[in-house]
Amino acid sequence: MLPVVNLTLLDDAEERIRLREITHTSGFFYLVGHGVSSELIRALHAVAQEFFARPPEDKLAIELSRSPHFRGYSRVGGELTNGEVDWREQIDFGPELEPVADPAGPQWLRGPNQWPRALPGMAGLIGEFQSEMDRVALELLRGWATSLGSPSDVFDSAFGTEPASLMKLIHYPQRPAGAAGDQGVGAHKDPGVLTLLCLQEHSTGLQVQALGGQWIDAAPMADAFIVNIGELLEVSSRGYLRATPHRVLTPAAAPSRISIPYFFGPALGGVVPTLELPADLAAKTRPISHDAGNQLHSTYGENMWKAKARAHPDVFARWHGGEAC
Repeated sequence: MLPVVNLTLLDDAEERIRLREITHTSGFFYLVGHGVSSELIRALHAVAQEFFARPPEDKLAIELSRSPHFRGYSRVGGELTNGEVDWREQIDFGPELEPVADPAGPQWLRGPNQWPRALPGMAGLIGEFQSEMDRVALELLRGWATSLGSPSDVFDSAFGTEPASLMKLIHYPQRPAGAAGDQGVGAHKDPGVLTLLCLQEHSTGLQVQALGGQWIDAAPMADAFIVNIGELLEVSSRGYLRATPHRVLTPAAAPSRISIPYFFGPALGGVVPTLELPADLAAKTRPISHDAGNQLHSTYGENMWKAKARAHPDVFARWHGGEAC
């Protein structure tokens, strides 16, 4: 079982140190005491269920391929991880903003969302949830900052007034009997700073890789988010905090389920600071794992642009030309 962190206790120095040590080792934990209403979470799951039950033509009316900003619906098989097809359908959302005039590269990630006409209440629910997730994520970042020997606001400038966070409503449908493979989402690390995940009750399939290499099941916990850090926070902490590989399995016997991840990210041009660690912590840092085929860039926007191009090469080719990064 993953460790549990209570957000209401992070005013206490010992709890912040505990948070730091959990993410130095496992990198994943359950978060309780977050203050997000259970009514909002239930409503979000309900609207997700309702959307994914709509006829295909309703879902394809807001297909991701219609958006140069990578917002909208992806059908099963519409996203890749490590070059392999993921068994899920989903909608991608970001902050609801006006696009940049004459955008280039990562600036394309700023823009409007696509909303299903049949569900007029979805936009309000998503907006409320985004605000709550930003609040929770900033509290966690300030806890990490002070536990690592930095001022609590050391990350604030990277986020500016417009964090470029991403969220998804995901449906993992039941895989037909006899279908090959079990990849719901392939093994990966998140490219940003911090992820908060809201799982449907009784969900199965999420697995986290321990330091020894073994895969550990991460079942949902009532009234808790599952939290993990991304590559940029690992780099920021000079390898002290751990961005943990994780995956989702969808074997043929697994039931369908809903998952709602929130990827908290800085402004597109934000540079997450590299922290100066106290000597005792600096002595415990690990080499940052660099994949020669997955270059880490200095700004969040460049990292997310790379991730989007690889996950949706068809959308990238349609709107932005050339091959994925």
